[in-house]
Amino acid sequence: MSEAIQAALDARYASITVGLRQRLIALVLQVFGATGNYRDADADAFLERIMPAVLGTQQQMGALTDAYLSQMVAAMYGGSPLAQGISLPESLRGVPPEEVYRRPFVSVWTALSEGKPLAEAVRQGQTRLTSITGTDLQLARTEATRQALSRDSRVQFYRRVLRGSFNCAMCTIASTQRYRKASLMPIHPGCDCGTRPLAPGEDRSQVIDDRLLEAAHAAVAKGTGESDRGGRLPDYRDVIIDRQHGELGPLMAIRRQNFTGPASIPGQ
Repeated sequence: MSEAIQAALDARYASITVGLRQRLIALVLQVFGATGNYRDADADAFLERIMPAVLGTQQQMGALTDAYLSQMVAAMYGGSPLAQGISLPESLRGVPPEEVYRRPFVSVWTALSEGKPLAEAVRQGQTRLTSITGTDLQLARTEATRQALSRDSRVQFYRRVLRGSFNCAMCTIASTQRYRKASLMPIHPGCDCGTRPLAPGEDRSQVIDDRLLEAAHAAVAKGTGESDRGGRLPDYRDVIIDRQHGELGPLMAIRRQNFTGPASIPGQ
């Protein structure tokens, strides 16, 4: 497949999915901002208003991802693109979505209980809502990718595709590596990376983009004042690792960052 075709498919997929993400986040923030007094009844009304849009957009993200990957695989290996459809659960995190989207209200209530002004409390709720909404769309993309790639035995490996003008060091270095399709795509909250199957010949080595990897190491060294290609100073294992998050699944995170689960809740 020519680089031009690959770039065109990537650009179209990125443009459409970025638009989906922006429109959904704008909608949920608008409804949240017009909630009223942010009491329990307001939270119930908010959920009734936004949940159809949230779940519908997640399904759209899944269908678009399926279509994109089927086109990419067909271009790489031949044949006609055939998106066979994917089935996304409503509970992408293993937690009822209504519970998840009530959490921004909890952020507001917590901030108010700490004596913060209402405007600041609402901003904290908006920040949490933005993170939740974007992360759930990424989870939809991840699950759709897993289902789509699992159908074709010709595809064995994939790579991460950076999106947007700015990307964190974790995603940048991860994008230079080859991954087996059996593994879910690691994410972190706010990550908007995509996935691209590796064509025959692209999957021969673990590092698939030496130039970008070197540039990323140089950027880390410039920012930390230390550099070691062996990954000891600084210890790159403390910068880029995979962790298992109770709701989100494989998560890219800083080592020593821990996640709470049911055992962390008093009385559980």
